[in-house]
Amino acid sequence: MMIEKLNEIKLTQYSHGAGCGCKISPKVLDEILQSNISMPDNDKLLVGNHSKDDAAVYDLGNGSALISTTDFFMPIVDDPFDFGRIAATNSISDVYAMGGNPVLAIAILGWPVDKLPASLAQKIIEGGRSVCKEAGIPLAGGHSIDSPEPIFGLAVNGLVDIKNLKQNNTAQVGNYLFLSKPLGVGILTTAEKKALLKEEHRTIAAKQMMQLNKIGAALGKIAAVTSMTDVTGFGLLGHLTEMAEGSGVSAEIYFDKVPVIINDMKYYVDAGSVPGGTNRNWASYGDKIGPVTAYQKALLADPQTSGGLLIAVREDGIEEVKKLLQSSGLDMFTVPVGKIIEAGEKRVWVK
Repeated sequence: MMIEKLNEIKLTQYSHGAGCGCKISPKVLDEILQSNISMPDNDKLLVGNHSKDDAAVYDLGNGSALISTTDFFMPIVDDPFDFGRIAATNSISDVYAMGGNPVLAIAILGWPVDKLPASLAQKIIEGGRSVCKEAGIPLAGGHSIDSPEPIFGLAVNGLVDIKNLKQNNTAQVGNYLFLSKPLGVGILTTAEKKALLKEEHRTIAAKQMMQLNKIGAALGKIAAVTSMTDVTGFGLLGHLTEMAEGSGVSAEIYFDKVPVIINDMKYYVDAGSVPGGTNRNWASYGDKIGPVTAYQKALLADPQTSGGLLIAVREDGIEEVKKLLQSSGLDMFTVPVGKIIEAGEKRVWVK
């Protein structure tokens, strides 16, 4: 196949979903994960199926623990190298979200060999390898299958001192909430698929999705950070609901403080650039959320691919977290976007 024709291939046209928007909704996932099989107790398994956390965690017996996770999805961008970078960044994020440092990754590839040339798959793997290099870890192998749609992701292992381990079900009343990336990725990528995206906005979503959440390892060392997770396919409302339910609390979001990827988000929402995943998300947990406007729902339930960290911080640790965000070049995220409150009628209220 000629290079010109390779460049004309649009990966997103070969998949029914895109990025973390492919995730099965929380409600359906709960049904899938139900089991009548009683597993034996394992006192080394610190985090497993008993919670809805980002990764499994296994006690190594020396004060540290192994973090193990996997994530993969179908193309959210057409460029194969960028798709590989985004998928790898998203996969590694789960380790950072638990306060750990990644140490090793292996690749997961599904490829429609009768529809797309192997040279495109090579570019995807190379994109994943480039992100692993940025994270300081090897891409040490993997597994591939012939599949109807392109799929790529990583299985990632990381290490964490147990005292620095962060979970998504340990938030405390009075904690303030910070978000390390803006919202709106799903809306922008949907606008691009619908040919509604303005030229000046064309590369913004991809650049954000390729930014590693490295700050998570440093946040893990701050004792006043009580709980942490990353915001992906369930949207901010979904992941905050999981945090609130798991912690036995409720939360409030200050909508005008929530960072957005561009100032023009309402333009795209009004134009109908709302992913199907947004409505699936809302159908799963909308009854747990206080009253919202249509625009608030579109933004706060928007599926994020390789989204930022949602960080719950005690009041006495706010300045330390702000300084860390600033020193990491994340100055625009030093304003709290919400607060953990006593459990109430709803899990999340939007102010």
